[in-house]
Amino acid sequence: MATTEPDTQPRTEPTAAQAAQALLLARPASEERRMADAIRALAIDAVEQAKSGHPGMPMGMADVATVLFARFLKYDAADPRWPDRDRFVLSAGHGSMLLYALLHLTGQEGMSIEDIKNFRQLHSPAAGHPEYGEHPGIEMTTGPLGQGIATAVGMALAERLLAARFGKSLVDHRTWVIASDGDLMEGISHEAASFAGHMKLERLCVLYDDNNISIDGDTSISLSDDALRRFQSYGWATRRVDGHDHDQVAAAMSWAMRNRKPTLIACRTIIGFTAPNKAGTASSHGAPLGKAEADAAKAAMGWNHGPFEVPEGLKARWEEAGRRGAGTRRSWLKRLANHAQKDEFERAMAGRLPEAWHEKLAELRTKHAEDRPKIATRIASQRALEALVPAVPEMVGGSADLTGSNNTNVKGIPSVSPGNYAGRYIHYGVREHGMAAAMNGMALHGGLIPYSGTFLVFADYLRPSLRLAALMRLRVIHVLTHDSIGLGEDGPTHQPVETLASLRAMPNLAVFRPADAMETAECWELAVKRADGPSVLALSRQNLPALRAEPGENRSARGGYVLAESSGPRRATLIATGSEVHVAIAARALLEADGIPTAVVSLPSWELFALQDEGYRNQVLGDVLRVGIEAALSFGWDRWLGPDGIFIGMQGFGASAPAEELFRHFGITAEAAAAAVKKRLG
Repeated sequence: MATTEPDTQPRTEPTAAQAAQALLLARPASEERRMADAIRALAIDAVEQAKSGHPGMPMGMADVATVLFARFLKYDAADPRWPDRDRFVLSAGHGSMLLYALLHLTGQEGMSIEDIKNFRQLHSPAAGHPEYGEHPGIEMTTGPLGQGIATAVGMALAERLLAARFGKSLVDHRTWVIASDGDLMEGISHEAASFAGHMKLERLCVLYDDNNISIDGDTSISLSDDALRRFQSYGWATRRVDGHDHDQVAAAMSWAMRNRKPTLIACRTIIGFTAPNKAGTASSHGAPLGKAEADAAKAAMGWNHGPFEVPEGLKARWEEAGRRGAGTRRSWLKRLANHAQKDEFERAMAGRLPEAWHEKLAELRTKHAEDRPKIATRIASQRALEALVPAVPEMVGGSADLTGSNNTNVKGIPSVSPGNYAGRYIHYGVREHGMAAAMNGMALHGGLIPYSGTFLVFADYLRPSLRLAALMRLRVIHVLTHDSIGLGEDGPTHQPVETLASLRAMPNLAVFRPADAMETAECWELAVKRADGPSVLALSRQNLPALRAEPGENRSARGGYVLAESSGPRRATLIATGSEVHVAIAARALLEADGIPTAVVSLPSWELFALQDEGYRNQVLGDVLRVGIEAALSFGWDRWLGPDGIFIGMQGFGASAPAEELFRHFGITAEAAAAAVKKRLG
């Protein structure tokens, strides 16, 4: 009797995603579907050639992106920086090939097929994640999840603020976002979505790539909340669609444009769409498909062209989509040419300051020289803002629920409120991270210089957005008050002993820690002028004596300078920042009285001081014993003190007590500094 050998090959049933994919691919392919297939093919080829990347998201969201760029997005490929264009943010920046394919296919210069072939390679504009500045069609740097959607909220708010200032004839556009499951999991997206709903930012639409897949597998292993109901509770309009059905997607986008609320469209998609084995699985997320699977995916979509090849007819269809907004742009240019505010609009959008913007600030510095006020630098900052904000109409302020502590408001400047965007002060609520991202969005949009405040210790809550601002070199200004143990009784949770060092470590960020009212005005002038990166002003809660009486040269502009020279040949240089400069002045007096000639250097900005030539720095610091004084940890001070220097500051966390008692307790006093110098000199 014949026997049958057992079947040793595993039998696998198709997953739900693969079964759905089979049904979708069985439909006749429309011309618009073929346009989406061009995105998928380029994403597959680029990731395969680079041997790294994320093909799944571009393959899954190609249909949604095609509908957006071919039918709804207001743009002109011939001028990707047209001021009244719709903003498009790829928050799910790992899917960067989606954006690069769109830029190439629509005919935008600077993203050639050779650039696509060099995806993720050195000097290619097609970097691993979208990088602001690499191509004019890239609205922002994305990759850290949640940042894109939160920054887009700032872009949408900027559009409303500028429309209130210049009118609908010049400012009338929308902000569109493609976001992933991961974007919506990140805490910053909750802050941003809540704020956007409260502010009724109706021109914001988030296209949510609802594919149920994360790197670790199905999102059900870590996520069970209902995103649509959550966004509804924030005041958003929501809808769910089949992300591979172009008509459904188009109907939802039309609906979004009619809404009076920000909109979330959950697009149910299949990650890695068309890949026969990896579609709908985590294995298509962050690695090449592999040649066999890549070929099979192309075969499934009926793509019979070679690598990086897009047939002429299809490319022409895409380039036609890229020209769709050309007439709209030409009409806008005509309106601009005849607009009464043309010059002011162009000036603001170019980031140029008004001609006489600094005059009131100069008057304030003269007044400080005369009055020599003993005030906290946070109060001095408010006085500087009272001079600046009326003179610079694009400055928009705010605070993360600490207005009375940060002193970022200016009398007579109204607040922005839901549906009323004529104000210039924003109450962000306790949303430091979302606030910083929104500020980035306003700066990226153009036409605004955002500044806002919180406590210095809460820089940790906004740091990822501040880092992106530094990476993109955005003009945003963070007023960070209560900058040391000098805040006193609130204790170590609020005393930022390590924060200054961590901020100074960040490239492109300028940290200003002024010593008195005069330096505060000077540092504000430098921060507003600085157009190539973010600025932080670290300001005191406690009152500080006036140390300077001359209003002429902005001495803070060089980052550091000799505030008080020694009476004879130097034997020591006391170097301090912020609220400890007056400690250094008092220590100098003690040392001079004991016959030890001592100079005091104020170092309000390490970054600017580092830019000075070596001769100037050596002249300021001297070649004698150097002593650093700062109510913070010593990390970084070796740069200025050298191997033989002394540091007077914190060794650990602070404590809860009145400020003066804390300075005595931790040995940050004139007496301690003078004693350390005398002990060293012998």
